[in-house]
Amino acid sequence: MEHLAIRPTENPDPSTSSERSSCWENIRLKQSLNPVGEGGFQFEEDHAISMTLASRPVPYLQQQDGKTHTGLYAKGDFTITPAKIPLFVRWEEDENYLQIRLPVRFIQKIARETLQGNCDRLELRPEFQTRNPQIEAIIMMLLAEFQQESTSSLYIDSLANVLAVNLLKQYAAIAPKVPVYEGGLPPYQLRQILDYIDAHLDSEIKLEDLARLPDMSQFHFSRLFKQSLGITPHQYLIQQRIERAKELLKQTERSIADIALECGFNSHSHLGKRFRQLTGVTPKAYRTH
Repeated sequence: MEHLAIRPTENPDPSTSSERSSCWENIRLKQSLNPVGEGGFQFEEDHAISMTLASRPVPYLQQQDGKTHTGLYAKGDFTITPAKIPLFVRWEEDENYLQIRLPVRFIQKIARETLQGNCDRLELRPEFQTRNPQIEAIIMMLLAEFQQESTSSLYIDSLANVLAVNLLKQYAAIAPKVPVYEGGLPPYQLRQILDYIDAHLDSEIKLEDLARLPDMSQFHFSRLFKQSLGITPHQYLIQQRIERAKELLKQTERSIADIALECGFNSHSHLGKRFRQLTGVTPKAYRTH
């Protein structure tokens, strides 16, 4: 349950504010553009990251966990607000920010699967105006997917896992240990995973589906897969779907829309976009060439 429970706030004028949100399985995004104002939030079951997207620095006053912070937030600056902690914010210029919410249960699951030691009581620290190139890069990739019509569960799962591990490594109240695995996947496990992907190209494939095959955490599976093939599971999946589409385009007279669905794309345009990215031509041009 979530509520605004800090103190009375002067909410932005709805006629001049705008908001877009998306809710994936383990991560939620909301982009907000607001005029000068103040507000706050408290999430009981989610940790929150609020990152500034504004093109020019915005003056903020923030209060959380009994502390007050004022500063000019530039693009990429973010605040971390752990679950159950209220945050009050006042901004003195038009703001554009992205809020990322990660469920507590998801963070705990990632901690148990990925880190060493007692992870059940692992907590994030509240943070004001901090910068982290890795976390910013992950968030910007999430934002790019958020702004597209079509998204891949496998890709979103991978980004959510990497974001969660980075948050735990760098902003946990007690610094955890992350075991290191090198050398890639054993050949028999890699073959099993590639066969699974090939058999399910027309279906939604989640990261947990693939990581379950070798019985390892999603984070470590992703790292070992990339060590084995030099690309991420998501990149491999897209490549194989495009290869299947190329075969169907040349060997059948089926419509491009039908081929898109059979290859795991949710629309003609989604296939067209990915096809051009990998081959430099449209599906139609490839078929007639």
